[in-house]
Amino acid sequence: MRNVVLIGFMGTGKTTTGTALAKTIGFSFHDLDEAVETESGMTIPQIFAEKGEPYFRACEKQMVKKAAAMDRAVIATGGGTVKDEENVRALRETGIIVALTANVNTILQRTGTKGVRPILDGEDGGNRKKAIEKLLFERRGLYAQADFSVDTSDRSAQEVADAIIETLKTRGEYDVGMA
Repeated sequence: MRNVVLIGFMGTGKTTTGTALAKTIGFSFHDLDEAVETESGMTIPQIFAEKGEPYFRACEKQMVKKAAAMDRAVIATGGGTVKDEENVRALRETGIIVALTANVNTILQRTGTKGVRPILDGEDGGNRKKAIEKLLFERRGLYAQADFSVDTSDRSAQEVADAIIETLKTRGEYDVGMA
């Protein structure tokens, strides 16, 4: 089976769902944001503050290439990973792309306090709800590139993982005996 790549806006549950999905289907789990932090020795907010978004995106691209080369992996991308066509192309070559979605209020609740989401905190004068609405609108076409999508708004990570597995089975991409 190909890798399963989770894309979507921040706060849609890519990491928590990815962990549950990987455990359920017996794949390894790889979080691209975590890989960037480990590789750089800095948190993402520190990277943005000290080196800027272009530096972060270059690091992210390197992690995408490494992740795309993996086998039997669930890969959680950062919310903006899909802004780069090369990233999407590399991940699609070895994976099935699943967009996780959520409504604005759910995302607002899940993204927590200011200071940990540089993209949101810098937009619309720090009004997170407006920033989320604006960025979701701007990125809707990017997330629409997925092979399919699952709304995570009112579901647990395991419920979302189960919905992904059911869709993969329906598409002939997953056989229960493969795990």
